[in-house]
Amino acid sequence: MELYIKLFEVIFPVFFIISIGFFLGKKKSNLDTSFITNYAANFGTPALVIFALTSTGISFGLFAEYFFYALILLTSFGVVGLIFLILMKKDYIRELPPFILPNTGNMGIPICLFAYGELGMGVAAAISSLVVTLHFTLNIFLAKKKFDFNVILKSPAFYAILITVFFLYFDISMPQFVLNTVMLLAYTMIVLILMSLGIGLTQMKVFSFGSSLITSMGRVIVGPIIGLALIKIFNLSGFAAGVLLIQSAMPSAILCYLVASMYSPKPIVDNISSMIVVSTIMSLVTVPITVFFALKYFN
Repeated sequence: MELYIKLFEVIFPVFFIISIGFFLGKKKSNLDTSFITNYAANFGTPALVIFALTSTGISFGLFAEYFFYALILLTSFGVVGLIFLILMKKDYIRELPPFILPNTGNMGIPICLFAYGELGMGVAAAISSLVVTLHFTLNIFLAKKKFDFNVILKSPAFYAILITVFFLYFDISMPQFVLNTVMLLAYTMIVLILMSLGIGLTQMKVFSFGSSLITSMGRVIVGPIIGLALIKIFNLSGFAAGVLLIQSAMPSAILCYLVASMYSPKPIVDNISSMIVVSTIMSLVTVPITVFFALKYFN
């Protein structure tokens, strides 16, 4: 019974905030979430990276280790995505981001925080830092089908990760006034993005349910299977292994839709929108199951 109570404590806050956004989106269908997107890209995400990695006691060694595991994990997601998209005769370049980039930041980090405490949030942020970097680099490159180095140079999250790695590597304590500031910015972003996810579910449409169901299975079902395989291959254990498993189970990130809507043709945007909606709805079932498994066997 204690495990089920813990599961409820972990899952309820995240899904409750998403439901608030869903309620607001239903109440007012033309809500503009562009402010939230701009805030997240320029302030919230960099703040979340800095706060989660410098305030939780995570070491540079642990960060580097799970950053490496995340690289293998996301590469595996990409291979699975290519297989799914090629077999389904879809655009295997522009439609690949929802497979590679799960919602590890705004959904995964708070779940890992509630499940494993501050150290869990730190490991989750190590994984999410790679996802964040790819959101504002690879995601845009694939959506545009064009490499643009300026995208990296203009990404605040990229510089936040560099600064954070510097502080971790040299074991420098972040000034308290900085931690207080980034804490407020980070938690604000988590709430706003979770609400925008709920709003997005009312605005984005499912254009091909059958196709989206198949691709979403590649994200929320095959994803944690890959995560579990990685845990077994590298013989990982403890809370960090549980964090890796939980992060691998997240649905497709809504940022994939926002980037696609800026750079990709409408049919591609519609397919990505469909996958995000269906994978998020499926995650209402698959994520609690994964978290239950993680709490039971990796604690």
